[in-house]
Amino acid sequence: MAGTHRKTTGYLFWIFGFTGAHRFYYGKVITGIIWFYTLGLLGIGWLIDFFLIPGMDRNADRNYVEGRYSYDLAWILLTFLGLFGIHRFYMGKIWTGLLWFFTGGLFTIGYVYDYCTLNGQLAELNSRD
Repeated sequence: MAGTHRKTTGYLFWIFGFTGAHRFYYGKVITGIIWFYTLGLLGIGWLIDFFLIPGMDRNADRNYVEGRYSYDLAWILLTFLGLFGIHRFYMGKIWTGLLWFFTGGLFTIGYVYDYCTLNGQLAELNSRD
């Protein structure tokens, strides 16, 4: 079983880990917010996370539903093109994708919302298929 999340994607986001990106990716929203506001616990937590990513990966694979939509692709689209709503188009959410596209991720508030809820959105969509 391949799982829903990939360690390589987790490590890619870890490079930007002082922003909490890898923690959001693995569904750890609260600590992702803490990492964001403390720059990865002043870099110490960020370094420790290098060794914790395999465990976070296993937990994410257990907690989220595999299916039609790739968590990796959706997260990459959100991270790099989220203000344009590209991840929402990918998930088939055309109307909100257009809204994000024309409003800069609904004035960045929707972008932040998606960063906190994307795993749940994908799990819901994947469980429908």
